Amino acid sequence: MPAEAAHTQIAQLRGIHLKNIFVGNLSFKTSEDELCQLFAAYGPVDRVNIMKDRDTGQPRGFAFVEMASAADGEKAIAELNGTLLGERALNVSEARPRPERVSGGREDRGRRRSGGRW
Repeated sequence: MPAEAAHTQIAQLRGIHLKNIFVGNLSFKTSEDELCQLFAAYGPVDRVNIMKDRDTGQPRGFAFVEMASAADGEKAIAELNGTLLGERALNVSEARPRPERVSGGREDRGRRRSGGRW
């Protein structure tokens, strides 16, 4: 289980209502500290995670911010959506759960493999 998912599950078990927020249209120069400071004006920030390309390690232009309070998170979403950060209008919304992925990427189409290479 990824660390982020485990962290969220632990918080839920303890009765803490975290707010996971999607932040899009980020400059590639935006740092996690900048985002933390921006969102901290609305309440305690539990975690900031700028998503990076798996192969290059370069930022992908979006992040997730986890706030300790759902009410603070809602307030931050309402206030920050559309505001400028580094001359770019932020796209701020509640993060949606990641869709389930089909394992292997191939569907079983009812064909049987008969001992060959494939």
